[in-house]
Amino acid sequence: MNVKSLTIDRLARQVGVNLETVRYYERRGLLPKPPRSTSGYRLFPAEAARRLRFIRRAQELGFSLGEIRELLSLRVASTAKSADVRRRAQAKITDIEAKIKSLESMKKTLRELTKACTGCGSVRDCPILESLDSEET
Repeated sequence: MNVKSLTIDRLARQVGVNLETVRYYERRGLLPKPPRSTSGYRLFPAEAARRLRFIRRAQELGFSLGEIRELLSLRVASTAKSADVRRRAQAKITDIEAKIKSLESMKKTLRELTKACTGCGSVRDCPILESLDSEET
């Protein structure tokens, strides 16, 4: 085994993910399929750890696997500009802001319903359940 090569187990431990995560990213094409040793072990290049950390961090920032694939493609594209990455980050910010707005609306509605429910009486009279059962959205 090449000193700079990492088995899947070693790669997973180095980055702090489980083996199935590495296999999953490999199946999804986010990690290139590595060569195998004569005994059949995957031998990932040392760069795979950096790529795996990149994927995890991008996920933490809300990027989908498809969006991460695009970012990885930009990273190696000779014609890509930082403006391309910036546009994607700005689109993600817009997406996050829309999600925050939606969550704030849900929180407001739940607060109102919670205030309307005394917690006493029959479940059938609970305004929270009545609201969930209504056809209004």
